[in-house]
Amino acid sequence: MTTTRTVTRAAITAALTTALSTGIAFTAMAVPGGSDKSDTSRMTAAEQPEDGWTGEGGLSLSPADNERVDQYVKEAERAERSISPQVRAAAWIAGAEVIGFDNRLKSPDSLKRKVAASLKEHSAQSAEAALATLSDAVRYTLQWRDDQYTDGVTTAAQTLSSWGNDSTKWSNTWGRGQGYKGLNTGWRAPRSGQLFEVQFHTPASKGAQEATHKLYEEQRLPGTSPERKKELQEQQNALFAAVPVPADADRLTAPREPAPLG
Repeated sequence: MTTTRTVTRAAITAALTTALSTGIAFTAMAVPGGSDKSDTSRMTAAEQPEDGWTGEGGLSLSPADNERVDQYVKEAERAERSISPQVRAAAWIAGAEVIGFDNRLKSPDSLKRKVAASLKEHSAQSAEAALATLSDAVRYTLQWRDDQYTDGVTTAAQTLSSWGNDSTKWSNTWGRGQGYKGLNTGWRAPRSGQLFEVQFHTPASKGAQEATHKLYEEQRLPGTSPERKKELQEQQNALFAAVPVPADADRLTAPREPAPLG
């Protein structure tokens, strides 16, 4: 039984490598965390008034900057169609569960808030430059049990690298004494050049991330006092301190070069 599974997986891996290298999209492939039906739900850029975009906290975009972000949203949507099949295939090969796949595209309003906040903080910056720093317009979360985590991450990362995705960020905080625990990685897709994020989690680290999200959002608000920020950080530290660290997770490093699959 084990031998049959190994041969089957090796054969499918080889087929995926060949097909993905020619740009074929496996949108209907059944993988953990996904559906075996083609995903036709696509997030479209929200229409904005001719005078630009206005958000909370005094954030705004000029008509020209707003139009550029809308264009970026459409570009990210197009790029996602080839990125998602690769991520889902890598997850299947590595035995991962894909978490929150329906949220793989950041909303237009969220992107506009990020760009507007960046332009407000850096007055000389252009919208184009602000957009170039966005790494999570397209994002994914892969999850394993603790005992499968380290090997699974290694396999998934090497698989993505072998398909031509460049590693642009590798933030491993499993060895951190306090605060967030997990592995956040950034990648650049080979054809579109689109940046995308893949987070690698265990059920416990993902649960802590979700539990601390509101605390983190309050902490980063401009009006939050230093005393309250400290209190919020202590609450986050306590939640993440309870997360078990998988064996050798703190030693995981980015793939240095494509590792051929066979």
